[in-house]
Amino acid sequence: MATLTSLNPLLLFFVTITSTLLPVESGNTNHVYSPCADTTVQVSDGFTFSIAFSSRTAFFFNSSLQLSPCDRRLALTNQNSQISVFRPEVDEISLLTINTSSFSPDNYGGYMVAFAGRKYAARSLPAFVANNTYTVTSFTLVLEFKKGRLQNLYWKRDGCTKCSKGSSFVCLNNQDCAIRTSSCKNHGGSVDCSLGIQLAFSGTDKHFSALNSWYEVENLRQYSLYGLYSNLRDSLTGQYNKIF
Repeated sequence: MATLTSLNPLLLFFVTITSTLLPVESGNTNHVYSPCADTTVQVSDGFTFSIAFSSRTAFFFNSSLQLSPCDRRLALTNQNSQISVFRPEVDEISLLTINTSSFSPDNYGGYMVAFAGRKYAARSLPAFVANNTYTVTSFTLVLEFKKGRLQNLYWKRDGCTKCSKGSSFVCLNNQDCAIRTSSCKNHGGSVDCSLGIQLAFSGTDKHFSALNSWYEVENLRQYSLYGLYSNLRDSLTGQYNKIF
């Protein structure tokens, strides 16, 4: 298993719609905190997963087989890579953010993969984040479980339905709304391009209870969660005010 702790951790923050983050997780029965370890969870447990940033090819072994970043064969610790570790509450809709004031995704390969587990390793497909021309700042990630064990992580795209409402946005590959990287503060521009990841759950927990947060997210607009958090509006999503 790769020693992910040798990668530089990113500054991260996340909030949930219906719960407040506390130093001690009340009601939590999952005491596995490493993203490279296996566990099963129930509703309201904390669940640890990670997102790795690197080049797209760095996530493939022998240029063909995509492996989990926990797999030592990828040797991400020896490449230009960074990780963020998150611990959301199972079946809560969450907004995960990564502060890019001192981090430029395009400097670390421009792609990201969400992952968790070891023997039962699950990982998402690589998602484009940024290059020297465009930066995507908003994503939706779904964690799919079966009997409480993570089966899959996948990025849910909206097909650029929001791009037409802002002249600053460009539709990439008919699936992602992007802003010009030169407009981002970390590249001398005026826009805070911190990454926002809307997180939801689907499937069943270890007691066979259905995880329903994905069905709630499906009915929300892509940026609707941001408006719920006034403390994030100025620092993260002020550039989206005209979209609402």
